[in-house]
Amino acid sequence: MDNLITFAITVFTGFFAITNPISNMTVFVSLTQGMDKKVKRDINKRSNIIAFIIVTVFVLLGKYIFELFNISIPAFKITGGILIFFIGFEMLQSKQSNVKSLDSVNTEEDIAVSPMAIPILAGPGTIVTAMNFVSNVETIQIFLVIGIFGFMSILTYLTFRASDYIVKLVGNNVISVIGKIMGLIIAIIGTGMVITGIKISFDLITA
Repeated sequence: MDNLITFAITVFTGFFAITNPISNMTVFVSLTQGMDKKVKRDINKRSNIIAFIIVTVFVLLGKYIFELFNISIPAFKITGGILIFFIGFEMLQSKQSNVKSLDSVNTEEDIAVSPMAIPILAGPGTIVTAMNFVSNVETIQIFLVIGIFGFMSILTYLTFRASDYIVKLVGNNVISVIGKIMGLIIAIIGTGMVITGIKISFDLITA
């Protein structure tokens, strides 16, 4: 039970850092600026549902994806760790990650799907993090990861719904500081994945 609790805390911390509801809230506000409340709520709800479905599919089918493309767990952890570290490093520099960059957004298109669901809420970093958590684990841990991401989706939905109030209350400077802290956590998670991948490659730990 203690191992499951520790695992759950690790998963929650990882998802919270990579999805970063507070930081992504500013993106949501900018994309939905000028829209009425009903449209905002609809975009908010659909984007989180779609993101949850995408991550769940990768969590459940991750093992088969590995087998299909002949991807080894060490290679995945090292490559995924480098990607996640890169995202965190850019956040620390107050840069918007190129993985999530939005050069131009046509608000006439369904922004609930793109860019909100993909790549902001369920981008490569989120998918890599989720698949890393379920690589070589038991079934109960797989469903625990899905449940925790579902909770994160609800938390993100509530954060986006209160976005206008939160921005006015805390200000952009505080949100920027939170983004840097999340960037540091993401970079640490990425480094940890790389170290684990190297250890598995050289049989320093059991895969």
